[in-house]
Amino acid sequence: MKNSDTTGIFRPFKELKELLEKKSLKPGPSPGDKSLNGSGGTRVKTNVFKSDSTIDDTSAPMNESELFLEAMADVEPIHREDRLEPNGMPCVSIDSENDSKDETIRQLSNLVNSGEGFVVAHTPEYIEGTGYNIHPEISKRLHRGDFSIQSHIDLHGLGVEDARKAFEFFFKDSITTGKRAVLVVHGRGLSSLDRPVLKTKVIEWLTRGPWRKWVIAFSSARSCDGGTGATYVLLRRRPMTRRYRKCVKVN
Repeated sequence: MKNSDTTGIFRPFKELKELLEKKSLKPGPSPGDKSLNGSGGTRVKTNVFKSDSTIDDTSAPMNESELFLEAMADVEPIHREDRLEPNGMPCVSIDSENDSKDETIRQLSNLVNSGEGFVVAHTPEYIEGTGYNIHPEISKRLHRGDFSIQSHIDLHGLGVEDARKAFEFFFKDSITTGKRAVLVVHGRGLSSLDRPVLKTKVIEWLTRGPWRKWVIAFSSARSCDGGTGATYVLLRRRPMTRRYRKCVKVN
């Protein structure tokens, strides 16, 4: 096949028509040619979509509920006591909740009837304090009963002035006789209109009066010794004077 003419122009398809006629090439059948669907012809496979009216209902997909039930068919439920709540804590069974409620009722009943479980230090009436350069743990130890009580005084039924005189006499005697841990009973003062009178005065005498220099620590007593109606006092061997404070700072 010639690719160019005498003019020098390249014409690659110039003789294409002649070549096709010699080869007897014909265009291929179209997919929609009905003659190919008869006998002796080649059947062309085409995708034919059924209309909605011809769709088989049995082949329709299941809904979400049916799919979920099918997927969960072999799943065994977890026992309630083995489950974990979203916060990571074990789920409490109904029986455990009932047992807990019964135990709470029992504790409250014992608290009301016999005082079992009552903690004086957890009440708003509890008091404690320490003297100069004393660790706060000493007052907690005093309340726990770590120091043996060697003497006590009961100020019940006394007026403020008589109670002050009795308190001073008791403290002087306790110091001169070498007592270290004593008990002052003053009452809770529940009948007072404003605040407990004697209890407030005892705290004042321990923290502001001339006897404060002899006080190491004080705290409300335990229930067996009067609870918040009495006060433990831990006494020094010698008073905390300014000169003694200077010595403590130097050391």
